[in-house]
Amino acid sequence: MILKKKPVNFLYWIVTGILFFLFIYLLVKLFPYYKAFISFLWHLLVPFIIAALIAYLLYPIVMKIHRYNIPKGIAILIIYLLFFGGIGYLIYRVYPAIVTQLRDFDEYLPQLVNMYQDIIYQLYNSTSFLPETVHDKIDETIHSLEKWIDALLGTLIGGFSKILDFIIVITVIPVLVFYFLKDYEKINRYVKKQIPSKYRENVSDLFHSMDEGLGGYIRGQLLVCLFVAITSYAIYQFLDLKYALLLAIFMGIMNFVPYFGPIIGAIPAIIIALTVSGKMVLFVLIGVFAIQLIESNLLSPYIVGKSTKVHPVAIIFALLLGGKIGGVIGMVIAVPLLTILRVVIKHLWLIRRKN
Repeated sequence: MILKKKPVNFLYWIVTGILFFLFIYLLVKLFPYYKAFISFLWHLLVPFIIAALIAYLLYPIVMKIHRYNIPKGIAILIIYLLFFGGIGYLIYRVYPAIVTQLRDFDEYLPQLVNMYQDIIYQLYNSTSFLPETVHDKIDETIHSLEKWIDALLGTLIGGFSKILDFIIVITVIPVLVFYFLKDYEKINRYVKKQIPSKYRENVSDLFHSMDEGLGGYIRGQLLVCLFVAITSYAIYQFLDLKYALLLAIFMGIMNFVPYFGPIIGAIPAIIIALTVSGKMVLFVLIGVFAIQLIESNLLSPYIVGKSTKVHPVAIIFALLLGGKIGGVIGMVIAVPLLTILRVVIKHLWLIRRKN
């Protein structure tokens, strides 16, 4: 009986895999057709999603305080005030420095453009002996790089032009977080009631597994990214590198992306260091390498652990796919989504075997 089942199971997984990749392919290809609707939905739901995520990350801390015989309402108030008070103070202290450095960077941009043109000119001179096909490839690469930089700058400028939307979002989020924390258990009970009783136990187990893997990963990764940002800022300040705060924040955010993140995060710092000297580039590279060595060998294994339990090949595939669909944001959310998908598939498989 077991021998008969094995080929059927193998065929089932092959067909499932083919259908899954076909679904992903169609999703990517048809994206331009439903992009406007997704964009509208995203702008509408983004405050609720961010507030729900913050409440989800803070609620376990509230419960830990509540275990020390502190009333739950007071525990929520303490964590709420500490979290948003800390963020508010951080913005108050950091925002003026960010604005100043952005203004300086805007003034410094023409020099960077001139330096870039000099590098391209030297590259053409040093490769003049190579065949024309090689020069064509160099032109294509440079053109692609210029398009990417242009798109990135366009995104940043577009982001600053929507500052009013941003103010509305950050004003609404604290209110939503308070109510999500206050009614966390009520929301849980309400969601459970909407699930048919025969599926309730399976769905509850599924969400519990997702919480174990995803919650630990996000909380741990946020702590690691904070460490990377602070340490990068300290090193850049010590090296007297321009725009240290901007570069450190970018480095910390990019560290949320496994494998590719640290490389992407280091590129702006290396470009700025190039304008100073080769020695500065070397020092920056040594600093970045030391940070990543500590992060990958000491912090991540203990803080983040192996909560995702996903094979590195699958993670790299998810990152490439996320980057193709949603750029940097797509890469940031790729691993959490992959973790959720893994847990869902595992539970569906267990339910199928049980039945």
